[in-house]
Amino acid sequence: MGTRVNVTLWYKDAARARQLSAQVMTEMRRIDATYSPYQDSSDLSQMNRAAAKRHAADPLPISPEMSRLLDKSLYYGRLTDGAFDITYASLARYYDYRAGKQPSDAQREQLLPAIDYHHVKLDNVAHTVYYSQPQVYVDLGGIAKGYAVDRAIELLRSAGVQHASVSAGGDSRVLGDRRGRPWMVGIKQPRGAEGVAITVPLTDSAISTSGDYERYFIGAEGEWIHHIINPRTGKSSGELASVSIIGPDGFDTDALSTSVFVLGADKGLALINQLPAFDAILITRAGKVRYSNGLTAPE
Repeated sequence: MGTRVNVTLWYKDAARARQLSAQVMTEMRRIDATYSPYQDSSDLSQMNRAAAKRHAADPLPISPEMSRLLDKSLYYGRLTDGAFDITYASLARYYDYRAGKQPSDAQREQLLPAIDYHHVKLDNVAHTVYYSQPQVYVDLGGIAKGYAVDRAIELLRSAGVQHASVSAGGDSRVLGDRRGRPWMVGIKQPRGAEGVAITVPLTDSAISTSGDYERYFIGAEGEWIHHIINPRTGKSSGELASVSIIGPDGFDTDALSTSVFVLGADKGLALINQLPAFDAILITRAGKVRYSNGLTAPE
């Protein structure tokens, strides 16, 4: 997943607790091996190679789990009018943040038509898929880590654990409380600043943070070029520096944090304020903090 995974849990048997922690890490590695766009052998890579060559009469069989991830992704595509779009990688995969390179204008013009979640033709009953545009490339990075922390918490809960926290980079899910007190989850200072900007108390919930400081480079004209791509333009989203979404499940908060980042502060908060189970904390590039209606700014 390209990030650090942390597990904290309480259990009456220390040896069993270590086993459960190891099982969480095994599940995380399974999800990474299945959905990584960087591993040629992953199910995702195999789907990207094959689905564009299939058609309605001969769709590609996929696993029920892949079908579930695609179905949820397409749901958020519809909910956000394309702000969340797993086909963004049709162009975004040509960014190289370590080398400081971005797609050429010619590449952008050629590949922008491939960015459209409607090109992903999923049958989530038969568990099949095909791409209706040959240059489509899917990346599940905006939703798979949230799914992974949910899977980890489900594993621990089913084993009888009542107090736990699992995080994978900007995605965290907590089970119960921290033995009488809330879990305290920090939102990082954006733009490379040290320390924590805001600390959020959580119980039985998930939080996902999307920031423009995770993978980025400074362009030739001084622009901040980062990995959260606006599907409409194929370029980095420009208004916000950090978006954190709080809700019941990481599967949803992960996708929503990306969505709100792309939508911007006003449209993003309008979306979250229509979703009763979710709240948002936004930090703009100018350093201003904005909250959804369900949250009160700390005094």
